[in-house]
Amino acid sequence: MKRKKSTTIFIHLFLIISVFLVSFPIIYAFMVSTLNINEVYSSPPKLQLGNNLINNYQEAWQRSNMGKLLFNSAFISIVTAVGKIALSISAAFVYFGNFPGKNILFIMILITHMLPLPIRIVPTYQLMDNLGWLDTYYALTIPFFASATGVLLFRQFYMTVPESLLEASLIDGITPLRFLWSILIPLSKSNIVALFTIEFIWVWNQYLWPLVTTNSARVRVVQIGLKMLIPSDAQPEWNVIMAALIIGVIPPLLVYLTLQKSLVEGFAMQQDK
Repeated sequence: MKRKKSTTIFIHLFLIISVFLVSFPIIYAFMVSTLNINEVYSSPPKLQLGNNLINNYQEAWQRSNMGKLLFNSAFISIVTAVGKIALSISAAFVYFGNFPGKNILFIMILITHMLPLPIRIVPTYQLMDNLGWLDTYYALTIPFFASATGVLLFRQFYMTVPESLLEASLIDGITPLRFLWSILIPLSKSNIVALFTIEFIWVWNQYLWPLVTTNSARVRVVQIGLKMLIPSDAQPEWNVIMAALIIGVIPPLLVYLTLQKSLVEGFAMQQDK
């Protein structure tokens, strides 16, 4: 009994230390965001809160035009996540029925998942240029609608739904699209929320693609705005930069905290299948 109690204490202590180590960069960034410039460059570094929190955050908001950055990032993340969910549901529904070569077609879709963005960035950029979509919301959203991950997620769920349910619905006069809208989509709620959460955070954190395809403040996102706060010919004001970073972390964190229950349920359902 004593050994079991000691093991439990050790495990909890290990988990607490692990959480602290993982979260320490954000904790330290918040500390820096409250310091003045002299305290930031003091040696050794100060691991304490300062008195410049309000001034630093106001400066970060104004200097980076943070309101516009947050709107752009939120708009792009929501549109991309919703577009990816809609396209993934439609593509996965195709595999609900039987037709020749559907497994080969699915394998071809999965192969595209093995090609990371840096490999596809040149041809995708050329396509956006040919369409005249550079420096627009179109370039920041539409290329990410297609998702092998989303198709796989919904296909695996649809495979657990008996085909007899579709056949009974057809006998009752329900069209396949009505069956998808009224039956399958409500059953896929946890999967939809899980994919939305993942894609929202993933798109929010994108840096390379917005850097390549945009050059104006009109469609600039948070990640590019943070980079532009770092001067190339002067000493960076890390207190202001960290303040902007903390502001940029808040929206995806709120999305995750709001939807985490459904996110966990979605993953649990996948593991049970």
